[in-house]
Amino acid sequence: MRRTIDWTGAAVTIIDQTVLPAEYRVLELRTVGELVGAIQRLAVRGAPALGAAGALGVVLATRAKGDVEAEAHRVAQARPTAINLSWGVSRALAKLPEGPEAVLAEALAILDEDERINHEASRLATEVVLEHCGRRPLRLLSHCNAGHLATVAWGSALGVVWHLQARGLVESVLVDETRPLLQGARLTAWELAEAGVPYRIQPDGAAAAAMSRGLVDCVLVGADRIAANGDVANKIGTYGLAIAAKHHGVPFVVVAPSSTVDIAMPDGAGIVIEERDPGEVLSFGGTKVAPEGAEVLNPAFDVTPFELVTAVVTERGVLRP
Repeated sequence: MRRTIDWTGAAVTIIDQTVLPAEYRVLELRTVGELVGAIQRLAVRGAPALGAAGALGVVLATRAKGDVEAEAHRVAQARPTAINLSWGVSRALAKLPEGPEAVLAEALAILDEDERINHEASRLATEVVLEHCGRRPLRLLSHCNAGHLATVAWGSALGVVWHLQARGLVESVLVDETRPLLQGARLTAWELAEAGVPYRIQPDGAAAAAMSRGLVDCVLVGADRIAANGDVANKIGTYGLAIAAKHHGVPFVVVAPSSTVDIAMPDGAGIVIEERDPGEVLSFGGTKVAPEGAEVLNPAFDVTPFELVTAVVTERGVLRP
């Protein structure tokens, strides 16, 4: 599979995640405005991929020859919860005094680092999973999408599945459909099918029942921001999964690159939670599914307290409560 996000020499290219699995489409983004639009409509998403997008946004800003810092700030604010976006912007922007070519080199370095970093984080997480579950074919539960599409390449939490599959240690994966945009059903299921990994899609509300029936050996999730105390912001529904996993004695493992850790954020209470368009809940496939005038609560993320987590794993090591 090609990189989720890349640089052609003149434009940012992304796999358009809004049309999968029906269509595999690659878009070219040549302006900051086009990149910001793609980020906000989730054509490119996933914390590590957004880190690369942030850096490449600064590259586009330097080529436009306008107010680079203002345009970079615009990119960084496109989605507030995922810290990787502002991290990528800051890292590229720090090279601005050295000129546009230095900015580009830094952005390309982020792209090149991504697969290695996520491969190592998921390798370490694989050992954590086997430590808790034993070396046998496992039944795993995935929420949202933390695979190749959420990164530049390889994946974070779903990277653990790739490691286990290579060892013949995956029986199947239960894929939460992940409301409101079905990123599990549309994206994770597509990646698993492409890799030949057995899977079943389930409604988000079925996860706790699946654990109660003994159908889940381990829960694997990614993260969009990890506070200094280990609290984890991730796709909405993750908190409920962690509560159910704790109740049923199922290991709950978070896998992310270290760029997702926000050491300036003491705990999860201060993490800004993005609110999505009410239309994502009020309609489905273009058809209204709620009464006219219905009010909506549509947070994109929630925060899981660290005490509910078995381990947070980055490429730098394992953190346990």
